[in-house]
Amino acid sequence: MQIDLRTVSIKPLRNTFDHLAERFGDKPASRYQEGSYNIQQESIFHYRPSWDADRVLFDKKRTQIQMKDWYALKDPRQFYYGAYTITRARQQDAAESSFDMIEERGLADLIPAEQKQIALDVLVPMRHAEWGGNMGNSYISAYGYGTVITQACLYHAMDHLGVAQYLTRIGLVLGGPEALDTAKAAWMDAALWQPMRQHVENLLVLEDWFEIFVAQNFVLEGLSYPMFYDYLDGDFSANGATAISMMTRFMAEWAGETGKWIDAQIKVAAAESPENKAVISEWVQRYRGLTLAALAPLAQRSFGDKADEVIAEVTAEFNARCAKLGLAV
Repeated sequence: MQIDLRTVSIKPLRNTFDHLAERFGDKPASRYQEGSYNIQQESIFHYRPSWDADRVLFDKKRTQIQMKDWYALKDPRQFYYGAYTITRARQQDAAESSFDMIEERGLADLIPAEQKQIALDVLVPMRHAEWGGNMGNSYISAYGYGTVITQACLYHAMDHLGVAQYLTRIGLVLGGPEALDTAKAAWMDAALWQPMRQHVENLLVLEDWFEIFVAQNFVLEGLSYPMFYDYLDGDFSANGATAISMMTRFMAEWAGETGKWIDAQIKVAAAESPENKAVISEWVQRYRGLTLAALAPLAQRSFGDKADEVIAEVTAEFNARCAKLGLAV
């Protein structure tokens, strides 16, 4: 018996979903497009929220920022759930290998006592500030408008939990379980931490979701992460505490990656209209001052006599970043 195998080409009736064809035309769509565009619910709601009867559940009026097309706030990383989890899994594997090496070879015991104490005093309590970042971005994902930005903020919220867990592990490696109790007590009562705690808690009660995005993701992270995971990391490495820098590897890489996404949102929103630019610039000016005031005592503990110099350099870098995005700050 002879079997004749043939290849049959079946032409699809259509190349993509209707809601994507409306935006991009009838052509194959990427996974990011399928999971991000034109899926924001706009109608067929149930009752208006009793706690906010003047607005529908997903309402564009929940922020002062106005966009003709909210899908313009796309993620340059093109993260959908699959791409996001794969990326973070790889980064977690790298971070885990660093922690394993430090623990297996006893590298934490070689850290100078002074550098170890700075890490315990400054880095470990920051896990509570990271929880604030998680709450803020969770709020944005719940009340924001436009799936391209709300889904990215949900990923960002979960990343903050990841950073908090790494800071917790640093505390366990350097000081054991009691280091976490000490860090919480410092966050709650120590004078060093009250400006930062007050600032984080004030951000928790903001109602404008894009204001939270600017205050938390752009300003607070834009000033604190370079200070802690660039300048302070450099001091750790220069003073025999490279093991601490190894444990903060994820934070440094994450800040660089997410900074590109945050900048893209700010740049597009500010370029949309003069009104948007004015509002965002005013927010940046306001929260820059509040954030620097909260960071000042932490910089003093971290850098001593060099604190003012470091703060000035971090601020100059941040201002240059703002200028590239077209902000008047």
